[in-house]
Amino acid sequence: MKMRKNIVAGNWKMNLTPAEGVALINEIATFNPAISGNNQVVFCAPFTHLSEVNKAVASWGNAKVLVGAQNCYYQPSGAYTGEISLDMLMACGVSAVIIGHSERRLYFAESNELLRLKVDAILAKQLMPIFCCGEPLEIRNANTQNEYVAAQLQESIFHLNAAEIIKVVIAYEPIWAIGTGVTASTQQAQDMHAFIRSLLADKYGADVANEITILYGGSCNAANAKELFSQADVDGGLIGGAALKAESFVAIINAMNG
Repeated sequence: MKMRKNIVAGNWKMNLTPAEGVALINEIATFNPAISGNNQVVFCAPFTHLSEVNKAVASWGNAKVLVGAQNCYYQPSGAYTGEISLDMLMACGVSAVIIGHSERRLYFAESNELLRLKVDAILAKQLMPIFCCGEPLEIRNANTQNEYVAAQLQESIFHLNAAEIIKVVIAYEPIWAIGTGVTASTQQAQDMHAFIRSLLADKYGADVANEITILYGGSCNAANAKELFSQADVDGGLIGGAALKAESFVAIINAMNG
């Protein structure tokens, strides 16, 4: 039986106005989805939305529902035009931060070394990093996805000690399945999640590895969430498009209950 956290995190990306985001959260709340026990939900909104989203989440009155950011900078302050510090995010009520999303790596050239600095900064503020990893299509076609993902983990988070790594949520996102409508098969998802957990076990021991939440982040939707979440090493999802509609997101949340 899984004792680690199950998490459904909605990544809104660059979508919705603040008012639309608040309306979405309020609509989701009317469905009264089951969020209790080891289950958590995180709304990862654009920077401009966070204060209003935090108010909407607070009015929900469920401590298992959190506010997340989609990115951060690792420096505490300074001449970094356009960047957002963790103190700024915390002032908006943020509890979690996505880092290393494939879109940040691809479009903004974020490196494993930069993500190492970001994860250290996030943990220093006692926030929850949602660390994304995953391979592009050419790597999957070459059947070298395990080596590719292992390098991402080793270069960005495996410098952490056991007490630190246990606070990190890992999100596996097969890049070839994001926004394409193509989803990794349930077996492909489970195989990679099991591989990631085996790397954690080799580095930190089985007890630590079994406490770390690993999310699936490749076109997870209302139709496939239940099957994906039933896998031994899949502990929820990092949801893109399906997080923008109340009914589909609620179905995904409820899929955490089996």
